Amino acid sequence: MIALALLSLRIATLACLMDVAVGLPLAHLLARGRFRGRRAVEVVLMTPLVLPPTVTGFLLLLLFGRYGLLGTPLRLATGLSVPFTTAAAVLAASVVAFPLFLRTARAAIESVADAHVANARALGLGPWETAFRVTLPLAARGLWAGAALAFGRAIGEFGATLMLAGDIPGETRTLSLAVFDAAASGDDRFAGVLSLLLLAVSLAVLGLAALLERRRW
Repeated sequence: MIALALLSLRIATLACLMDVAVGLPLAHLLARGRFRGRRAVEVVLMTPLVLPPTVTGFLLLLLFGRYGLLGTPLRLATGLSVPFTTAAAVLAASVVAFPLFLRTARAAIESVADAHVANARALGLGPWETAFRVTLPLAARGLWAGAALAFGRAIGEFGATLMLAGDIPGETRTLSLAVFDAAASGDDRFAGVLSLLLLAVSLAVLGLAALLERRRW
């Protein structure tokens, strides 16, 4: 069980870091930017929030599969294949968790008063300096809350992971997949222990996110 927990933590942490790296500039762009098609971009980015995880996993498989739209050039250029690897589990978890970080981060950035931004620009700071020295520090608690929610969603991911990464012991079998395996094999006790562990993690993550959100306001 320790090995399962460590693998799940590693996958969820990497997925969360990917979400923050990609989602932070996008959240700032959606919150502060004004461009044609902004709403459409937001809708597309939020789609994994409502799409069934198995469908998300299947679409990722079409994209990153051995003969997929992105998988083929990647394989030809590097010889690497994404599906049924730990990297695939990270990718699946990050895509499913991404909307939670994006939505929370955007709200946090929008909560920063326009006056702070205007004052920074009046003092001669450029757009990026204003973002890194004013907006993001003031929105930090909300950003941490979004990262916590993304981590919690990633560590509990099941459907997309199963579709794209499979259920490989020691490589892609996370706690969620192990719960399914244990229940399917009739080992209800082990499934119950793992479920309680995931429940504890989920409650801790939600509690942390709520605390950060409350203090931010």
